[in-house]
Parts: sequence; structure tokens; C-alpha cells
Amino acid sequence: MMAVVKSNAYGHGAPEVARVAIRSGADMLAAANIEEALDLRRAGIVAPILTLGYLPAQAIPRAIKQDITVTLYDCEQAQQYQSAAGANNGKLSAHIKVDTGMGRLGALPADAEALCNRVGALPAIRLEGIFTHFSSADADSQYTALQLSRFSDLVARLERNGFHFQFVHAANSAALLTQPDSRFKLVRPGLMLYGLNPLEDGFGPDWLKPAMTWKTAIAQVKTLPAGSAVGYGNTYLTQRSERIAVLPVGYADGLRRAPRTWREVLLHGRRAPLVGRVSMEKTTINVSHIPGAQAGDEVVLLGKQGDQEISAEEIAGWIGSISYDVVTAIAPRIPRTFMRT
Repeated sequence: MMAVVKSNAYGHGAPEVARVAIRSGADMLAAANIEEALDLRRAGIVAPILTLGYLPAQAIPRAIKQDITVTLYDCEQAQQYQSAAGANNGKLSAHIKVDTGMGRLGALPADAEALCNRVGALPAIRLEGIFTHFSSADADSQYTALQLSRFSDLVARLERNGFHFQFVHAANSAALLTQPDSRFKLVRPGLMLYGLNPLEDGFGPDWLKPAMTWKTAIAQVKTLPAGSAVGYGNTYLTQRSERIAVLPVGYADGLRRAPRTWREVLLHGRRAPLVGRVSMEKTTINVSHIPGAQAGDEVVLLGKQGDQEISAEEIAGWIGSISYDVVTAIAPRIPRTFMRT
């Protein structure tokens, strides 16, 4: 299993999540780029790491020194990596990425054999694996099956022609749940590691439980008279005497400002609406309906409090996006506290 911990482990904290994943049985890790991989190494993570995205040729010496595996997708790139690796007397581990219908990084199936032949002739590159990525395993089983067929046929042809891959992988979280034939020799769960549903609403397994709760605390509560402006641009005016609470969190922390933002947070187990514009590091909520709200009270932006829950999926609906966007946007500067359950 390759645990995908890119984008700060989907906002959860990459070094800590990586340690838990390895302790729990993961064999490898996946990062987006060289800097993410190096952050893991600096944190003492020694497990194999594959970078899934683009690496400039000048980063190859660091990849070799830190034993970081790279993704290859065209012959010119492979030659650049060979030159960079050869100059440093090192051996670079690599996986070929095949574009079976995603339309992003990857060699087209018709070009993949030529790329494998080219890489096989480069003495400084060790070809370890081959993989693809599904564009719609969460929603379109027919198209996913087409991508899977293209990939399976290619791998079979390459193996008949003498290529032997230690790692063959395709299954992301959604495919793990919907396409058992996509598992091959390695799987790459991402979103589901964090307890979030990778499938369409109503189709996810009920055993997935979100790992993250995002909390803050009230900084100040004040009573404003009717007609008072709240926040930049005076976009909110109190309709009557209202109790307004100020939260020390804003768009620099990942609480989206525009064009749409959070609608509500949880306080004393009840929902409280955001009012006025979200600022860089401050947000205001109306707590007129919540008696006893005071500075220091816990406020939940994402997660459960009492009988109420605000999920990443609900927030995604508010902001017109997806749950991935909600959690990965939470700034690294926000402290993460890891709790065993």
C-alpha cells in the first residue's frame, strides 16, 4: 500500500500522518513534489517515497541523495534526468506514468513502450514501476473500466516484451471501493485514509469516519445596536441589537472568503451563522440565539460538537467545491494535535 500524503496529508499534517500510516502497515508514501518529499525526509521518515508530479532536472541530485523515487512520462524528460543523475554518479528510481484517459501528465499508451525502451537504455535510471490514474472512478464506472482495460493491455504487452515491473498500480480511493481489478501489485489510497468519502453522495461506505476536527475559540463577544456595520465593506448591518462574537481565524488560515465561504460554525452544540466578510485572520458570527457565549468558548469550524456536525462535504456544498479543497486549504500554520482513539 502506498499512502498518499501529498498537500500536507490533505491538510492533516504530513509527517504525523506518514508515521501513523507506516506504523499501520503502509509500504510506501506518495508526495506531490520534491519539496514535500524532502520535508518528510527532514522529519525522519525513511520509508520509500514516490513523487507523483513534475520535478525539474536540477532536483534530481537531491532525489538520488535522499532516495526519492520520481515519475517519468516522456523521453526528453528521461534524458534530462539521466544527464542530471549521471553527473552525480547516482542511480535514480522511477515509475512510468501512463495517461489512459485523464489527459494530464503521462505517456499515451501508444508511446509508453518507446518510453520504457528508452528508460531501459539509460544506465543511471532504475525502472521500478508503472502506473495510471483514473479521472472519474467516483462516478463513471464505464469510463473507469475503459481506462483500466487500456492500462491492463499495455502492462501485459510490456511484460510479454520483457519488461518486469516491481510495482504496477492504478487504484486510488474510489477505485479501491468500486474496481477490485484495479489493485494490481500496489494501491494508492488518498482521501479515504482521512475518513472522507471518495464516492458520490449516498454511495460511500458507512465505516469511513472523518479524522479531522478544526476548532478555534471566541476572542471577544460584544453587543452591537441595530444598524451597526460588521466587517470590511459594511456588507452586514445588524437588524436589531445583536450579540456578535469574533473568531481569531480567517482566509489566511483556510476559512474561505470569496466568492462563497462557510455559512455556519458550531458553538455550545448549536449552529451559529457567519456575518460580514471573512478577514485575513478574523471572522464574526452572530451568537444572539446562544445564551452564555463568551470569550474562550470552543468553536468548531469542521467536525462534531454535541449532536451537531459540520462535515467537509457540507462545507464543500457551501463553497461550490469538493471535500478535498476544504481540508487541503487549511493552512500549515494551524497547529495539529494528534489523538489516539
